[in-house]
Order: sequence, then structure tokens, then C-alpha cells
Amino acid sequence: MNKIRKGDIVQVTKGKDKGKKGKVIQVLSATKRALVEGINLAKKHKRQTRQDQQGGIVSIEMPIAVSNIMLVCKNCNKPSRIGFVVSKDGIKSRLCRVCKEAIQ
Repeated sequence: MNKIRKGDIVQVTKGKDKGKKGKVIQVLSATKRALVEGINLAKKHKRQTRQDQQGGIVSIEMPIAVSNIMLVCKNCNKPSRIGFVVSKDGIKSRLCRVCKEAIQ
């Protein structure tokens, strides 16, 4: 079970985008990186491939290391470390270390 999942709101803790928040688009578990909306932007030169498509320089999101982002808890609205708790049913769920509430 991963600590960061697709759809989570995260905050960047290191790098040029430190302090910015964004939504996780995709998690690349093999390389331990994540794509975050609006974070770690790079310029890419795109060529016009069709008549109706426009070419030029576009900004795209590049993967960022999972160790450089923290999940923002929905209950306390703070970036926090993630823990795991196993219920009596045997179901494993994520836990906010700041407010001790379960994270969906």
C-alpha cells in the first residue's frame, strides 16, 4: 500500500516549487516518483502535426520524487506524515500523524 495515491492533495517540501500544493495525477511506483498538477514544470517544444493543431513551446509536468512531497490532510489542512493502522476487521488504512484521523 502506497502512502501517496492518485487524487491526493500534496505539498512540495523541497526544490524550486517548495510550499506549493497540487493534486497527484499519476504515481510511478517503479521509479518512486509522482506527477503533480502544476508542479515541476518543464518547457517542451511541440511541432504542429495536424492542420488544426498549434505548435510552439508548452509547459508540461515532470515527475517529482515521492520523498519530496507530503500529503495534506483533509481534516487538519496541514501537510503530514502518513502512518498505517490495521482495524479489527483486518483492513489496513492510512492515518494522519498530526490529527490521528483516518485518510480516505
